[in-house]
Amino acid sequence: MKKSGYADLPLHGGHVPKWLTERMALLGGAITDAILIEYGKKEFVRRLSDPAWFQSLGCVMGMDWHSSGITTSVMGALKAAINPRAKEFGIYICGGRGKQSRQTPDELLRVADRTGLNGHALVRASRLTAKVDNTAIQDGFQIYLHSFVVSDEGDWSVVQQGMNSESGYARRYHWSSDNLKSFIDEPHTFVYGKNQGYILNLTHRFAGETRNRIVSIGKENPTKMVNEIRKIHLPPHHDVRQKDVDLKRLGAVLALSHELPTNDFEDLLLVNGLGPRTLQSLTLVSEVIYGTSSRFADPARFSFAHGGKDGQPFPVPTKVYDESISILKTAVARAKIGSSDKLKALKSLSKAAEKLETNFHPNGNLEDVIQKERNDSWKYGGKTVFGKAKKPRAIQGSLF
Repeated sequence: MKKSGYADLPLHGGHVPKWLTERMALLGGAITDAILIEYGKKEFVRRLSDPAWFQSLGCVMGMDWHSSGITTSVMGALKAAINPRAKEFGIYICGGRGKQSRQTPDELLRVADRTGLNGHALVRASRLTAKVDNTAIQDGFQIYLHSFVVSDEGDWSVVQQGMNSESGYARRYHWSSDNLKSFIDEPHTFVYGKNQGYILNLTHRFAGETRNRIVSIGKENPTKMVNEIRKIHLPPHHDVRQKDVDLKRLGAVLALSHELPTNDFEDLLLVNGLGPRTLQSLTLVSEVIYGTSSRFADPARFSFAHGGKDGQPFPVPTKVYDESISILKTAVARAKIGSSDKLKALKSLSKAAEKLETNFHPNGNLEDVIQKERNDSWKYGGKTVFGKAKKPRAIQGSLF
């Protein structure tokens, strides 16, 4: 097993409004469907273990681009979209936040009954991943969210989150069953997050002897150990900023939405209602499905697909969001009946963005891009948790 990494996220209050949760579930289901068609179950489960891809997925869904709520909301949306179609997809999502996390063992055993998987092995993996991040690694974060994603072929990933009550930050941990070797001996492949000082890490490669000693202590007479122990005396920003986004890459996406050669994407461009703004969002959705791992180095870029519920970087353009869902679902439906032209067109968006990026030289300012999106938000049904986006005063007073 390789632990794929973890990410630190600032704690944000508030809730996800119903109008967004419903859209997140629809888009999440369509993206899942597309990935399963193109790459299969194993790849979809693996991607959830990649912190950068997961963050990019959350941003495409319109969540606050780097808040702790992205974990709960994305996993909740995927669970709502996938579990009703679990038999069709061959994917099951168990657990969740708080009380739901404690239901994971029972849910996994039910999945095992339906699929023939080893339920006790899955339950053990679930408990071990939580124990390692909560106990074997003591970094100040206590696990409160645990989601276990498993395919009917036995591949699994864990997405779980811990909270540090003092710093106000949450930390997300990702696990993958791919190439499982050990839960306790160097399970990390990389680490995301700000260094917060010394921690107790019993999974370190030099901690083997310490782990052995701890096991030995557990076998000692309790009275003796208590006497020995008595001898021991022991004396964050939320808005999307210029530095958060790869301007060259973002610029290529924005340029693509206005300079796309029509002869390359005729079928896609002929879809009713598909304008430059929707194409911009679909390009980013396409990258989440088809992009390589290097494309997710700056997840904040993906918040430019559908904004954020708190207005960062701009209000969620609900009309664009609905068009993205409709186009993607139509493409997936046609692919299932043997007509993959629209899905291929969507895939080519990712390729075109990557090609355009090679020769793109940013000469603008990120704040200008954000301001334009905010000024135009009212045209696209912009919404935040505070209400609907309003037409700027300068525009209201013009002949526009």
